[in-house]
Amino acid sequence: MACPDYTPPSIAPLLDEADVVAMPGVATAGLPQPAVDGRAFAARVQHAIDTKTKPLGSLGVLEQIAYRLALTQRTLRPVIRRPAIIVFAGDHGIAAQGVSPFPQAVTAQMVMNFLAGGAAINAFSRAARIELEVVDAGIATELEYPGNLVARAVARGTRDFSIEPAMTRAQLAQALTEGARRVDHQVAMGSNTIGFGEMGIANTSSAACLMSRLLDLPIDACVGRGTGLDDAGLAHKRAVLGAALAHHPASADPYDVLATFGGFEIAMMTGAYLAAAHARMTIVVDGFIATAALLAASKIDVRVLDYCVFAHASGEQGHQSMLDALGAKPLLSLGLRLGEGTGAALAMPLIRAAAGFLSEMASFESAGVSDRTDAASHEG
Repeated sequence: MACPDYTPPSIAPLLDEADVVAMPGVATAGLPQPAVDGRAFAARVQHAIDTKTKPLGSLGVLEQIAYRLALTQRTLRPVIRRPAIIVFAGDHGIAAQGVSPFPQAVTAQMVMNFLAGGAAINAFSRAARIELEVVDAGIATELEYPGNLVARAVARGTRDFSIEPAMTRAQLAQALTEGARRVDHQVAMGSNTIGFGEMGIANTSSAACLMSRLLDLPIDACVGRGTGLDDAGLAHKRAVLGAALAHHPASADPYDVLATFGGFEIAMMTGAYLAAAHARMTIVVDGFIATAALLAASKIDVRVLDYCVFAHASGEQGHQSMLDALGAKPLLSLGLRLGEGTGAALAMPLIRAAAGFLSEMASFESAGVSDRTDAASHEG
């Protein structure tokens, strides 16, 4: 399993028995930090969560997020620094088969809306204090690039995968690499938390085929209404995608599947996930298409999942099955099916709150509050 001209970055497991973790809060400039076995640090994190001034487990899923943040950042005082969302935009040749009710030109129009600040992702990013970057991964329409659009187009849209593979292996390698470089840029800017969004007419068709191949599921279990197909449109989409899958040799190799059915924006997201995990970032996973890209990334290196927080369960058919396959428990279930990274943006305040309670909330001991153990000893 390989992709010429692309080598995935190495991803360390979040914590294993051989891991040596620098202890937080004791570093002095120029002096080495004491270190302990990673499992001992994990136990210390859990103890810190359990002894906050609250009933045991009473913060529910936020406790699980705080635990993961602490292990990712290797500190008992995690902080969310400069959270960012990258929206990758690209067009799909399969759109020529009428699988979307919207024309392909809408991709470019929506990108211009992102750049003007008028889309849902803009509003949600402003509300949650998230940095937003928009990347042209392969928009079919020629654009006059404004200064706030990152131009990384591999080509002017993919080819029609009902006829031929969506992209060449060289194009796939380029997309994976460019996605990783955008993450590297955000790391250099100071971000330690990141999410990914997308824009591309017909990209639910691409994601459904990726899901079908990578999870060995029938296409009917993976196809949804996308941007609003009626019953006849949905039946047509299923037929087109079923025929497209049958047209290509069956392969579960993630590089084969991405090259055959992927979009440039999906491939860039895949490379971005791998790079973000390599950089030990907290990754906030959006909806159906973003999860399909993560599914491909996990088939390249399953350790990427250790760094992920799943934002929401999409209203798009197939998303819950993907979440189940990845063992994911999303934070929100709002019936969203917009994409753009909107679910990731909406989840970001909850992730900030999880970091905040672990970093700032008093313990029973520090606050002088009796816990259940104290009460039991007093009763005895």
